[in-house]
Amino acid sequence: MSVWQPSAPCTPGACIEARGSATAVPRAVLRMVAVLALVLAGAVLSPLGGRIPAELVKRWCRWIVRAAGVQVRITGTAAPTGGLLLVANHISWLDIPLLAAVRPARMLAKSDIRDWPVAGPLAARGALFIDRNRLRALPETVARIADALRDGQAVGVFPEGSTWCGRAQGTFRRAVFQAALDAGVPVQPVRLRYRIAGGTASTAPAFIGDDSLLASVWRVMSVRGLVAEVDVRDAIAPGSHPDRRSLARAAQPGATAQADWIHAALVA
Repeated sequence: MSVWQPSAPCTPGACIEARGSATAVPRAVLRMVAVLALVLAGAVLSPLGGRIPAELVKRWCRWIVRAAGVQVRITGTAAPTGGLLLVANHISWLDIPLLAAVRPARMLAKSDIRDWPVAGPLAARGALFIDRNRLRALPETVARIADALRDGQAVGVFPEGSTWCGRAQGTFRRAVFQAALDAGVPVQPVRLRYRIAGGTASTAPAFIGDDSLLASVWRVMSVRGLVAEVDVRDAIAPGSHPDRRSLARAAQPGATAQADWIHAALVA
């Protein structure tokens, strides 16, 4: 564990409940093929970069989630243009296309994502990477984020530093918020939740602990009636908070230290 990579108490055995009716295996296979086809199509078109309209990128991201059998509900305000720090709680690999469906952004990703099949080479074309085991690299990463923000780009970050199951969440780490302060750009908080159609919260999409990516992907493909809720909060204007600590607190979507402690105790 490092300062940047805190350890969440969530584990697959203790937290994940694949609720809902199990989908037939052939349908799950078709969903996986559809998602893979969309990701490969994005990889082929990625050299075009900024020449692809943002609205088309947003639709593509939503299509990926829908192809996995997950309904998407986006509510709230539209993300502003120009330099923007997008921040959200982190539950699943689905969070990445969902955040990009709000506004296409360069994602801050852990360095080992480069080694992921298919998604790794695609992420390497535009993501900002961080080695979370090297604390000394953090100031350089914050500086690169600030440079991207000054250039008018959006940067997507999951400041918890670790995935949680969705029943509770971690505390937003403060470092990345310094980039928004240095660049003088707004911060866009986004709240992500997953439910079964009808309102019951679901932990099936969670990608936590020692869970493998393949196991998490198959679990999502195999569950019927998953709904991803994306709540886009009001953007936090530059200059409205004096330091990164207060800015991180303002962007935190409803989590408290007490909720984290209760969740850890229940898992234990």
